[in-house]
Amino acid sequence: DGWMGLDTGKESAKIFTEAVSRAKLIVWNGPVGVFEFEKFSHGTKTLMDDVVAATERGATTIIGGGDTATAAAKWNTEEKVSHVSTGGGASLELLEGKLLPGVAALSDI
Repeated sequence: DGWMGLDTGKESAKIFTEAVSRAKLIVWNGPVGVFEFEKFSHGTKTLMDDVVAATERGATTIIGGGDTATAAAKWNTEEKVSHVSTGGGASLELLEGKLLPGVAALSDI
């Protein structure tokens, strides 16, 4: 089609805000736009602000993945969430209950 989704729209951002405001546990893996470009950073920045606010309300918030961790660093929110990991895909596999090779190797020591 020639179309590219580069950021969320305002309505999607509202839906995300509503969901995050109710959550007690948030695992976020992947920005919702091309946040590296100011023009397309609104969705990711809004979601980041919502996740920080959820943390302040007592929610456990985990940011996973290199790009999402980079977004946290960009807006100085790394210390404002519960945990930041650069291991996005690996983190998700661990949460799925899969045995990760590095963890398995350490477990054998």
